[in-house]
Amino acid sequence: MGYKKLVRDKVPEIAEQKGMILETYICDDQEYAKRLKAKLQEEVDEFLESDSLQELADILEIVYALAKYKKITEEALDSIREKKLQTHGAFKKKIVLIKAAK
Repeated sequence: MGYKKLVRDKVPEIAEQKGMILETYICDDQEYAKRLKAKLQEEVDEFLESDSLQELADILEIVYALAKYKKITEEALDSIREKKLQTHGAFKKKIVLIKAAK
C-alpha cells in the first residue's frame, strides 16, 4: 500500500519502535508546500467529519508549518490575525449574512 502523504516528524520513529518497516523520503520545498496544503485539506475534512479537538489541533499545527514555510513566525501570523480582528472583528456574534445590495 502506498501512502505518499506528509506525516509528522516522529511518525517514522514511532512506527519503527512498533516493529514496522517504512519507506520514506525527504521532499523538496515545492513538493513540501503542495503536501502541506493537501494535509491541511485532509485534516479539515477529518475535523468536519469528527468534530474532534485532536483534528482541530492538527489543523493549527499545519497552519503553523505553512507559516514557517512562508518564513513567517507564529507571532507574526498571530499579529496579522489580530490586525484583521481589529478591522473586521471575529466570529463571536454568530452573524449570518443573508443578502448584500448596493
